[in-house]
Formats: sequence, C-alpha cells, structure tokens
Amino acid sequence: MARWLMVLPPVLFAGLAGLFYSGMHRENPGELQSVFVGHPAPAVPATTLPGIPGLTEAELRSGKVTVVNFWATWCPPCRAEHPVLKKMAADGVRVAGVNIRDDDEKAVAYLAEEGNPFFAVASDPAMRGAIDWGVTAPPETFIVGGDGTVLFRFVGPLVGTDYEDRFVPELEKALAGQK
Repeated sequence: MARWLMVLPPVLFAGLAGLFYSGMHRENPGELQSVFVGHPAPAVPATTLPGIPGLTEAELRSGKVTVVNFWATWCPPCRAEHPVLKKMAADGVRVAGVNIRDDDEKAVAYLAEEGNPFFAVASDPAMRGAIDWGVTAPPETFIVGGDGTVLFRFVGPLVGTDYEDRFVPELEKALAGQK
C-alpha cells in the first residue's frame, strides 16, 4: 500500500503537466471556444427596455449579419467599447444589444446620454438568456450570420489590438459573405 502512495503523486503530476502542455499548444490558447459557433443562435430574451425596440429571433434570421453584444451599465469594459459599437452602427453594421443584470431605467438613461448603437435591445435582468448563449460576463459579442448561425464569439471589450486582430477580420469576412 505504501508503494502505491509513493507512485501516485508523480503519476498525477505527469498527467496534469501533459494536460497543461496540450492546452498551451492549441491553435488559439487565449480563445474561449463557443459550442454555438456553426450552430443556430440560441433564443434571445423576450423582455425589452422601455421605449426601445426589442430584439426578436426573426431579427437574427433576417438575411443580414448581426452583431449581438451582451452589455451592462455597471460594466466598465462595456462603457469602454461603447464608442466602437456606435461607430459600427454608423458604418451600417447591424448591432443588437442584450442588456444583462441591469436596471432598465439606468440602461435606458445610459443609451439616451451616450447614444444608442443598437437597432434592437433585449433585457435580461436574471441573465438566463445570457447563460443560454454561454456568456460568462459582459461584454461578450457574437457575430450572427443572416440565417441565424453563430459565426464568431468574442469575449471582452471591443477595443485594442485583440479586437482589431481577431474580431474585425471575422466581421469583415461575415459581411463579405452576406453580399
């Protein structure tokens, strides 16, 4: 029995080291994989923000590429990416929002003050819809094809070189495929 206990720690260490090694040598080690990429987008919450058009499932299958952004007013990175979302919308990209774990009045006031880049917004105060999408924390953004298929998932704010190196090319590819 004592010999078995002496062998167990090196075997466990070797197994764990192998797991870490293989994880570090994946194609994109920093990227969180989404089980939805290549599959139909999950349902969006049916609740909406007062006075703002709601996001529907039909909007995600409209034949046009849609960027779906999960955000909240209490989230500093969401505030940091807001100008990028406004620029996307000004450039003609369809940007939809899902406001999560937020107060509806604060969200409406924020969009009125800072500008509303979203053509439609769903409200998800309990984050049930976000969980269905696999969202871990805001901001997270998905590119959805015109047929409702999730094409890409981006975790974090849409700012900086990571955004420019990974998100922008995927959005350009999706938009080029739409024409």
